Amino acid sequence: MRPVTLRRSLVALFVAATAFGAVSQAQAETLRIGYQKYGTLVLLKAKGTLEKRLAEQGVDVKWTEFPGGPQLLEGLNVGSVDFGVTGETPPVFAQAAGADLLYVAYEPPAPHSEAILVPKGSPIKSVKELKGKKVVLNKGSNVHYLLVRALEDAGLKYSDIEVAYLAPADARAAFERGSVDAWVIWDPFQAAAENQLSARTLRDGEGLVDNHQFYLSTKPYAEKNPKVIATLIEEVRAVGEDSKADPQKVTEQVAPLLGLSKEITLTAVKRQGYGAHFITPQVVTAQQKIADTFYQLKLIPKPLSIKDVIWTPPAKVASAQ
Repeated sequence: MRPVTLRRSLVALFVAATAFGAVSQAQAETLRIGYQKYGTLVLLKAKGTLEKRLAEQGVDVKWTEFPGGPQLLEGLNVGSVDFGVTGETPPVFAQAAGADLLYVAYEPPAPHSEAILVPKGSPIKSVKELKGKKVVLNKGSNVHYLLVRALEDAGLKYSDIEVAYLAPADARAAFERGSVDAWVIWDPFQAAAENQLSARTLRDGEGLVDNHQFYLSTKPYAEKNPKVIATLIEEVRAVGEDSKADPQKVTEQVAPLLGLSKEITLTAVKRQGYGAHFITPQVVTAQQKIADTFYQLKLIPKPLSIKDVIWTPPAKVASAQ
């Protein structure tokens, strides 16, 4: 090969390699979403519309399942996910631990979607009778605040009970063995325990807590990718509206994913709140109350300011909500 031809060939290869590298880099941009066994994100994952919309922006989607909100936010804190959904309490613990997170959106209250359960044959008839008893829950999860409020409402202090911290699967095993007196848990684990174990509801969240679900992102990701976040919330909202309109259809989709019967799944689906909205001042106030409560109980080491970790959507996106 002549020298000039060789040089031209090398230049052509270099240009092609550079172009390929640029395309690969664009394709490699990935939104990593953390989700739990149940909720709107499960439906969104199954629907597949988010992947199609974000592909137009050159963004791939990767999904990672977590057993609970605290574990999910730990993943967010260490950088293994960019976005996820949890109950009210996990973000408070995560912020107190120094996680660089932002609240992006929330779903309407679902107070019946979490509860304090006791075994079928338990003599305990009221929250007041939990004094001196052993109660199990996932530390830092949404039900942690439910327990605090239920005890307060019954005239008990947090120190009046013995608390054991276990993830849902281990907590259920302890509950079945009878090694704990009560289990504070959320759907679909709650609905499954009611159906399969004939567990009895001692108290759910009605009149005590909102039980909002929050969508959160790492601060760097949300600030760098507002269009991706806005698209994601639009898709979550659309799935939520479909779910409200046809819970039976949602049950058909979700039951196989959860490995639960349609009867159990339908119960959980009907108790969930649907319809993501960007954060309002009222929701900030409610979340601040939770943070203040946990600080007063010395469950978190410092006071927090929730308003400092709220994502502000682009003006045109907020106005279109």
